[in-house]
Amino acid sequence: MASFLNSGNIYLSRDKMQTLYFLPTSRNAGLTSVALGMVRALQRQGLRAGFAKPVPQQDDDCGAERSVHFARALCRVKCSDALDMDTVLSHMAAGKSDDLMERIVSLCLAAAEGADVLVVEGLHVDAALPVASDLNLAVARSLHAEVVLVAQPGGSSGSAIELAARQCASHGLNVAGVVFNKAPAALEASSVQRDLHGLPLWGVIGENPALMAPRTLDVVRHLDAEVLIEGDLQQRRMLEAVLTVRSVAGMVERLRPGALIVSSGDRDDVVLATALAAARGIELAGLLLTGASAIEERVFQLVRPALEKGTPVLRVGLDSYHTATRLSRISRAVAADDCGRMEQVLDAVAGAIDAGAMLKCVRLPACALMSPPAFRYQLIERARKAAKRIVLPEGDEPRTVNAAIQCHDKGIARCVLLARPDAVAQVAKAQGLTLPPSLEIIDPDAIREKYVAPMVDLRKSKGLTPEQAREQLSDSVVLGTMMLAVDDVDGLVSGAVHTTANTVRPALQLIKTDPATPLVSSVFFMLMPDQVFVYGDCAINTNPTAQELSIIALQSAASAKAFGIEPRVAMISYSTGNSGTGDDVDKVREATRLAREKAADLPIDGPLQYDAACVPSVGRQKAPDSPVAGRATVFIFPDLNTGNTTYKAVQRSAGVVSVGPMMQGLRKPVNDLSRGALVDDIIFTIALTAIQAGSSGGQPG
Repeated sequence: MASFLNSGNIYLSRDKMQTLYFLPTSRNAGLTSVALGMVRALQRQGLRAGFAKPVPQQDDDCGAERSVHFARALCRVKCSDALDMDTVLSHMAAGKSDDLMERIVSLCLAAAEGADVLVVEGLHVDAALPVASDLNLAVARSLHAEVVLVAQPGGSSGSAIELAARQCASHGLNVAGVVFNKAPAALEASSVQRDLHGLPLWGVIGENPALMAPRTLDVVRHLDAEVLIEGDLQQRRMLEAVLTVRSVAGMVERLRPGALIVSSGDRDDVVLATALAAARGIELAGLLLTGASAIEERVFQLVRPALEKGTPVLRVGLDSYHTATRLSRISRAVAADDCGRMEQVLDAVAGAIDAGAMLKCVRLPACALMSPPAFRYQLIERARKAAKRIVLPEGDEPRTVNAAIQCHDKGIARCVLLARPDAVAQVAKAQGLTLPPSLEIIDPDAIREKYVAPMVDLRKSKGLTPEQAREQLSDSVVLGTMMLAVDDVDGLVSGAVHTTANTVRPALQLIKTDPATPLVSSVFFMLMPDQVFVYGDCAINTNPTAQELSIIALQSAASAKAFGIEPRVAMISYSTGNSGTGDDVDKVREATRLAREKAADLPIDGPLQYDAACVPSVGRQKAPDSPVAGRATVFIFPDLNTGNTTYKAVQRSAGVVSVGPMMQGLRKPVNDLSRGALVDDIIFTIALTAIQAGSSGGQPG
């Protein structure tokens, strides 16, 4: 390897690209998670991050090195395939170090195109590749990179960091920082300072068993198991394997979420207990039958309906002892098709990175892009600062309970669950969640009477009687809306099980519109691969007039600006400019004129076809003089049919995350959820609502 380390060639100029090279100080340091998590952390700061893993170590059935695969799939960065390992080894064996370095630098240059910072994942410490350490140093030097050391705290970590830092210094490399990974939960940043030897600490990432848990699908692959009942094979995760050598009474406490029950099929008591746990909603990882055994047919028919609610049932030919032994050896690496788990890992790493320490090293560009990670990050940070109280009328709905717990733990908002406390506790237990003692849960029956008189007063013009008010307040959404109307809470989020009408109608009756606008509309924030678009109106107004459409455009532009997106408004139609005629396109043309009269400084144009609005080449061709064409960030659709269809088509076909709908025009913030909303969707909607509540009139400021 002397030729690698003695090479004097300079391949990449430091003034053209800032490069961070991630180098491990020990085996199993979690290099991939930290490197990709750093890409996410940079993106959260609005920076364009490139990624490269030039030398592969772990191919997968995804057809690419796993780090490269996840960088493309989750971080949405364009990165080149890693070099073939045979190519790397043959060049090393033939002494062609310069040629190999040129290939590596060329690959990294391609990954760096258009990026502010290039993150390069080095080689893992691997006994099968003893030259990994020397190759890391050679690549980092050829890239003129700044090194970030990835270490595990404890033991000899201080010595390993000191040795790595000395090796870097001896080859002219600067160590920009140290990241500790897989740290015990109780470890604090201050306790690792002695191991840093004066180097900057960029973050301490705690060890989280849930992020290490393989799916039941991964268990099937590892054991080559037969699947008897598929259930939620791809969603359930194994936190622990429970070997049933004791009576059912001795294992009841271990029938909890994430448990894989390992038993022979003739243990009818275990099978029945597993079915009872499944019937109660406990999300077990599954039931694994050993020794090629089968459940007795009559018992199987009895328990099947309960198990088929989602609990996977598997079978293997090994006995229970050998099955448990093999299970203990299952790989904890994230499978290539397990993007859900890797997404959580990246968010956890990015959340643990000290942004201040990182940005002391990173050279910021003159103008940062509002990327999807930056949008999500800023959303959460602004919600935390707002510190608002948000009522959730669907208080015992499982996704809502999960979201409320996460919002509470992360300080996103002070959530109020409207439901019986015992029902919420049961839902949380079934999901393996712990209810924080300070999470507010209010029984609707205990407070309903308090809001009868205020509701009668609000609806006196409609002749509402106390009896009618009590009846309407039996609906938790109406009750939550009244809590908002009298300022007992700051905002409301509903819709996980209720329709949009169920959520919006009480708001229109009791909250009413902001005095500055006669119209309630909505927007979705569409998290495209490179930037965030605003779509309106896709949820409320069926067929707005030209006047209403102009109001929607101005409301949506204000929302975009409030969330850091420079508004360039495209009024969407089936034709561009003066190329089309007819009532529909004339309405869009008139709406554009009205909006321009009210906001002369706002870049707004229409009618524009969708491609003319967002594709620069099409925009230049069809509307060469437009200030918006090809560069639109806010898209206003002519009617609900077009808007709703477009947002769902983009969301589902392109795999785009949509945040919303966010309501505009109400005096106080009320927001609706899709009934197919995921837990993260609910969390982001709660954050949106908290931010709206932090400004006057329910509009974000």
